[in-house]
Amino acid sequence: MKRTIENLTHQRKKKEEEFTKKLKVLKKKSEDLKKLQDSFDSLNISSQIEELSVQQGKNRPLFFLSKSSKGEKPNKFQGESITTLLSGFHQTLEQNMILTSELVSTLTDLMETHTSLMDAKDKEWDALGSNHVGQIFKSMEWRVNDLAAAYKDVNLLMKKFLLLKEKLNELLATLTDNKMPSPRLIEDVLLPLEDWQYASFENRYRGSEDEVKKQLENYLDYFRQEKKVLDLGCGRGEFLTLLSDKGITAEGIDINEQMIDICREKDLNCSKADILDKLTEFEAGSLGGVFSSQVIEHMPPNYLKRVIDLAFHKLAPSSYIVLETVNPTSVFALVQIYYLDLSHQKPIHPQALRFLLENAGFEDVEIKLSSELQQEKLQELPSADEGSTILNRNVDKLNKLLYSAPNYAAIGQKK
Repeated sequence: MKRTIENLTHQRKKKEEEFTKKLKVLKKKSEDLKKLQDSFDSLNISSQIEELSVQQGKNRPLFFLSKSSKGEKPNKFQGESITTLLSGFHQTLEQNMILTSELVSTLTDLMETHTSLMDAKDKEWDALGSNHVGQIFKSMEWRVNDLAAAYKDVNLLMKKFLLLKEKLNELLATLTDNKMPSPRLIEDVLLPLEDWQYASFENRYRGSEDEVKKQLENYLDYFRQEKKVLDLGCGRGEFLTLLSDKGITAEGIDINEQMIDICREKDLNCSKADILDKLTEFEAGSLGGVFSSQVIEHMPPNYLKRVIDLAFHKLAPSSYIVLETVNPTSVFALVQIYYLDLSHQKPIHPQALRFLLENAGFEDVEIKLSSELQQEKLQELPSADEGSTILNRNVDKLNKLLYSAPNYAAIGQKK
């Protein structure tokens, strides 16, 4: 919108300059016409003809306009003088008509320019008004989102404090007796608070649960109802909810106790566990699918490799593994999303993840990109000359590097 307003302001200023120039031209032509009119009025042709007649002894001014006496001829000198006067009068009249015509044409052109200027001003004012209203609503939207996130934070924190009340009382009693609290007691108090902090971070920056569910709907087709699907790092349970709505048996695991509490409040099947430990519990070929969203970037490379190898062993034939993560080939995603979370270990290139899946035995591995960033992209030039064509090709390359899809999923099948 900022660039649009700048462009409209530039157009309006050009129209103002054009209008000012044409107004000066009109003023100049008006002055010229007035001078010519004054010159025309000063001719007073009737008086001059009468004076010529008197000078020649004729007492009949304008005699050439009346009937001549029979056989009477006009004075040759007087006729030539009057002809000269009439010729000058005719030339002045023609100049007057030409200037008047030019003045009317200039005035018409000026009116058209004025109309165009008013249109340019209206467009600029409309854009300024829309931008102002848009900023107000955007500010309100941010405030509402902030309030919603703050409410969730406070709600989670209150629940957590209620759960920790007994532990806090025990810790207080220990300190009152001048005893050193055990590491286990301190851990029981601190770890839940740290879990709450990350849950608060998710509420603020991951997006609303409805938005996340909408993004994850595209992965539902890879899972069927025959066997259980395991969600690695289920978070707030968005994908577990989608699977449940489709009638697919699913179980989620997460190491964040606060996330587990959120899922259990929704009656979702989940537990707190380490991913490798949980995968080990399942029999070979017993899982109907393995899913993970925005989790593998938290894993060290060797740990991730072991998870993929073990998941292949636990999956039933014809089942899929879907691993979604931040797309590091998008500079925007790398800077604005990946580095926002301090718990991220290492960005994972799509081809590196493809290799890990194929090396573990998965086949037909595909890289599925999320929706592209549209509003952030650089705009192309509208003209079609050679220079703009070259520039637009470079813009396409920059858009691909800077603003490609922020997330991707590596999807492999165990045949």
